[in-house]
Order: sequence, then C-alpha cells, then structure tokens
Amino acid sequence: MSIKSLLKSTVVTLTIVTGGSLFAQGTPINTAAFDALVAQGPVANAATIASSTWASKIKQAGTLRLGGTQTSNLFSLLNEKDGKMRGFDAGVAQLLTRYILGEGAKVQFTQVNSSTREQVLINDQVDMVLATYSITPARAEKISFAGPYYTSQAGVLVKANNSTIQSYNDLAGKKVATQAGSTGPAILAQFAPKGVVQEFQTHQEALDGLRQGRVDAYVTDHTLLLNALSLGTGDAKLAGAPFGAQDPYGIGLPKGSDGVAFINAFLKKIEADGTWAKLWTISIGQRTGSTAVPTPPALP
Repeated sequence: MSIKSLLKSTVVTLTIVTGGSLFAQGTPINTAAFDALVAQGPVANAATIASSTWASKIKQAGTLRLGGTQTSNLFSLLNEKDGKMRGFDAGVAQLLTRYILGEGAKVQFTQVNSSTREQVLINDQVDMVLATYSITPARAEKISFAGPYYTSQAGVLVKANNSTIQSYNDLAGKKVATQAGSTGPAILAQFAPKGVVQEFQTHQEALDGLRQGRVDAYVTDHTLLLNALSLGTGDAKLAGAPFGAQDPYGIGLPKGSDGVAFINAFLKKIEADGTWAKLWTISIGQRTGSTAVPTPPALP
C-alpha cells in the first residue's frame, strides 16, 4: 500500500505532548540496516568527480557542507545517543557524500528552516540544502535545484475530537496554521481562500499552535504530517486525503551550479540499483505500515 493509499484508508493519530518535543518518541528506524545501506552505497570514480566543478570543490575540501534539519522523524532525525542523523533525506545526503568523498559521515551540518534555505546557499554557507525542499519557480529564481528525488502533496491536521473539519473544504472561517516561507500559504490561498491563515516559523511551532488550541487546523506538506503521525498515538488526526498538485522535493544548490547534472546522475544511479527503494523502505515504509514502494519521480 502506498503512503497516499494508507492515509486515505487508515485513521492515524499522534501523541501531542504537553511541553517537550514531539520528536523525542516514535517508531525507531532500523539503525543497523540504515547504516549498512549507506556504507554499501556507490562511490564515484575520479573522472566523474573531475567532470563537475561543484563535486571537485567538495572533494578538495574533504567535507560536504549540508544545510538540513535534524528533527524530522522520517526524513532526518538526530539520534542523540550516537550523534548520527537518519531518515530518507539524511540517507540521500549521506549516500551522496559517500559518492563524492568515499564516506557518508564526512558532512559539516548547518541547521536550516523554510525561511533560511535560499540564503545559506546565496551566502555560500553550505554546498547544498536537502530538507524536504519543494521546487518552486520563485525559489528557482534565486538558486538551482537538482532532482526531484521525492514528491508529496498537502494535508490537513486537526485534533482527534474535531468533527467539523473533514477536509480542506471545511477550512472557511477557521484558524489555519502553516509555515512561513513554505508552500503552505499559496496552497491555502488556492484551496481554502476563506481560511484565517496564521504563519509560524517552524513545523514544531505550528504543531504547538494546534495542540494549544490557538488554531483549528494545520496545513502543510502531507509527508511532514505523516512524519508527525509516525510518532505515536493520541489526540490528533489527518482530515481527509492529501490534496493539491504533486509537490516535488529538490536538492538546493547555488544558482547555475553544475552540481545539478552531477546529482541528477547520482540519483538515477541509486534509483536504478535499488538503493532508493531500500532507503525508502527502511526510513518510511517499515515505519508507516506501507509495503508498496513508490515510483521515484522522473529526473531531467
């Protein structure tokens, strides 16, 4: 069953905790399987590295400067016990690092959010941003994108006892949270123009707004909501099925970087050899009850 089908056919709930972080709990990833997959990833030869100025710069530096997140349960979560990040995005980043540098751990990490992702690239603070990063025309004016490596849609999260909001069609006049700098405001303008939108700086702050009753619903990328839902059972739920256009996730790079072609070739390689599917299964499928691996998005 695909993630989309799972969300359509299953009522999934999350534990909203009074205080503390939602990300302190949840279905753990199979760390041994994840680490083994990264360790077995492909390594580029010298000629492949030399063909890209972007990759050559990273090879010479000996480390890949990554802009990402460390609080996304399914996509990139920091394990405080061993100091390692794991999840689908973390896996793609580490596999790419191994492809260039021969070892997935050679990463210099910078925390980013939806409001800072373009700027860290423009300021040359990072080599790339990999953080459930939707490809949009406005962003593509400032930076370049490799990929897409994953696709998603939008979703609506409400408290479990909310019987009024069944889908995005019921958001008129309701207080609706979304993330500033994300695709959420545009999605709400299109699908729920009569909703009273409140923008929060982070995903966690939006979840807290819902938990505290300051908003009636939270609309964002449904994989982020799925990420929250994987954390446990309790008093929140998805209202209706995912909606809207397919949202492609890309890997942000400096504007005009030849890293786009290099990364797209890498993505095609890990899709063709089955690594992408194995990473999805370990990071998402096994942790959401979904056994049908999605088809990776088409690459240019």
